[in-house]
Amino acid sequence: MDPLSQGLVGTSVSHLYIKNKRLVLLSIIAFLSAMSPDLDIFFRSDEDPLIFLEYHRQFTHSLIFIPIGGLVCSIFFYFVLARRYEINFKTVYIVSTLAYATHGLVDATTSYGTQLYWPFSNERVAFNLISVIDPLFTFPILLLLFFSILKKNYFLSILSVIWIFSYYSLGKYQEQRVTKYMMETVSERGHKPDSLLIKPSFANIIVWKSIYEHNDAYYVDAIKVGLEEIYLGGTSIEKLNIDKSFPWLDKTSQQAIDIERFRWFANGYLAVSPLNSSHIIDVRYSTLPNKVLPLWSIALEKSARSNEHIKYVTSRSTSSRNYKELLKMIFF
Repeated sequence: MDPLSQGLVGTSVSHLYIKNKRLVLLSIIAFLSAMSPDLDIFFRSDEDPLIFLEYHRQFTHSLIFIPIGGLVCSIFFYFVLARRYEINFKTVYIVSTLAYATHGLVDATTSYGTQLYWPFSNERVAFNLISVIDPLFTFPILLLLFFSILKKNYFLSILSVIWIFSYYSLGKYQEQRVTKYMMETVSERGHKPDSLLIKPSFANIIVWKSIYEHNDAYYVDAIKVGLEEIYLGGTSIEKLNIDKSFPWLDKTSQQAIDIERFRWFANGYLAVSPLNSSHIIDVRYSTLPNKVLPLWSIALEKSARSNEHIKYVTSRSTSSRNYKELLKMIFF
């Protein structure tokens, strides 16, 4: 999730231990500790544009790394902040570790994918409960924590934790409704999907995106889930066939290797971009849930050397034009 949400969730959980002891300082430590796993975004390479996809949400987000990450944070914050205010190391370690522990789990509730089981597995765990940014999730936590700290009211901290779990539960309920609706829709179409992915659209849990595979094509649909389920249209796109779309590609080249790395990141949901035939897109993500308008893709070059990497391309400027249409889907 976004850094603010990560910090707030970690602080909320840590407040269950902190209560009113050095509340402001320990809240700052918890907030920063909860955000710290995302320091892995600095694992980048100018030569290899995909390396950040492999290392972001990897070992710093894994369950086994929690006590280590908590220890690193506690040592840093103890000597930089806590010691001068006579807060003992044990307290700092517990607060830092509780906050750090929330990060990977919170990320796993989104659809991006988090390697919770690293190094035993490189599976990208994604529960698809909420979007990576969701104001309705974040702002109530922010308000409750603000007044909890201002008034030193422990009950408000408890309410923030209740809100977190309640919102996740609502997201799960919405996901189940969409899944049931789409299973009926797929059956009516006479399709037999090899897979079915249900995920919330950007910044809400009202409009959802469905993707399923049938006869080497991905079918993308949008469903609004309010008092009733409303179908908002959809489209389809052919599943990536490398031999068909890129017959010139050397299977031993770095570009071919990079396609497989990108396939792992996208959980297999790859297709040739409808906007550029030399680009391979991640079908899972688009601003509008009923269309295939990629947020990111990889670009291949026929003239590239055998050891040359693909290019990583983002399309956020294009997607920004669709936000108004998404708002209409949500509120009208």
